[in-house]
Amino acid sequence: MLVSLCVGILGVVVGVAVAMAVAHSRGTGALVAATTPGGARPTDGGSHGAVFAQFGRFALNANGRSSGGRDSVPVVELPVELPSADRGRASAEAPLVRATMDALRVGVLLLDARDRPVVANPATWEMGLVRTGAGGGSEAHTIVRTLAGQVRRAGVSREVELDLPRPLGIRGGTAEPLGVHVRASALGDGHVAIEAADVTESHRVARVRRDFVANVSHELKTPVGALQLLAEALLDATETGEAADPAAARRFAVRIQKESTRLGRLVSELLELSRLQGAEPLPEPKPVSIDRIVAEVIDRTREPASVKEIEVRFEGARDLVVYGSESQLVTALTNLVENAIAYSPERTRVTVHARMASDGVELAVVDQGIGIGARDIGRIFERFYRADKARSRATGGTGLGLAIVKHIATNHAGKVGVTSAVGEGSTFTLRLPARPPEAVLPLPPSVEIDSDSAV
Repeated sequence: MLVSLCVGILGVVVGVAVAMAVAHSRGTGALVAATTPGGARPTDGGSHGAVFAQFGRFALNANGRSSGGRDSVPVVELPVELPSADRGRASAEAPLVRATMDALRVGVLLLDARDRPVVANPATWEMGLVRTGAGGGSEAHTIVRTLAGQVRRAGVSREVELDLPRPLGIRGGTAEPLGVHVRASALGDGHVAIEAADVTESHRVARVRRDFVANVSHELKTPVGALQLLAEALLDATETGEAADPAAARRFAVRIQKESTRLGRLVSELLELSRLQGAEPLPEPKPVSIDRIVAEVIDRTREPASVKEIEVRFEGARDLVVYGSESQLVTALTNLVENAIAYSPERTRVTVHARMASDGVELAVVDQGIGIGARDIGRIFERFYRADKARSRATGGTGLGLAIVKHIATNHAGKVGVTSAVGEGSTFTLRLPARPPEAVLPLPPSVEIDSDSAV
């Protein structure tokens, strides 16, 4: 929606600046075009001419500099005649027009018949669509010039999406390519107007979605394939006659139960993650007792802890309260404790420690497990990421537990972090607000209005 709004503003700005530039290149005086909802229509040099002259003088000035403040355009003041009543206002509003163009997040670029930049706002420089050439002047990006040539030959507008190398040293310069949606329109006399919007975020979301679908397909294929093979083996083991093997049949049945449990857990966690990411509205925040959350988590993890003779205990402050969804907070803490149990050796201890911090309540889950390597610690909250894939398969992990914890923390205006060292255990810390959302900012004081003084 923001891009649509910017493009709408851009249409007005580009239309005005381009009309003035083309009028100048044709040698006309006061000829301008007023952009209206019904399209472009000719107008005289009245009030519309005053506005367009402001854009023309801003975009193309006598100093031969672009609106972005870079040496780029060797053009002169446009010979547009204004009524005397409008000249003062046009001059006074010129800085505002200049600031408007500079503030646009959408790139505005006008090329002449020789692909030289005539108008270029700062956004085009930041996107790398305009850059300093070998001779010290400005030049358009090669892809932009190629697109402009295609538009001139075809005589129709074209829209493309490009992944361009992000200019280093420019704001946000990283190794990630810059996604740009470019629209080019031919204006006559070889001029081409370019408008460009940064769509890097939408490209990133699309890549994440593709990766997610691929990961889900892979994760589902493993247990489904195993179930199919085990079912065939079970069928063979239960044949009548001498080929029957009750012991093998039981073994295959146990494996089928294990794989079906893993599949059910994967589907359940996918649905949970979908709900947390916005598929369902968040429940109304309510006061939740930390003591009650920890007690529920210890009860849920009692069985896997007893199998490995691991002690799960609660330490720290009591009677703490946070605000949010009790069921989601129980899920988050359960995932952390289950992870601690799964990656800890037998006869060790997992501790849940609670304390009151300056910005809320902190719940730390401390284990004596295998720890996490430095190269993995920054990615463990990603969906389907496993630091130890073989161990994760053995424990029945899906790779979604920590991603769910992260989303629950974010939805509660909190955060989750981890400190760890290989062979020394890990500490996962869940930070949650201790005040309801409406209490973050104090309400303004009420003012009583005297009814006698009311008009």
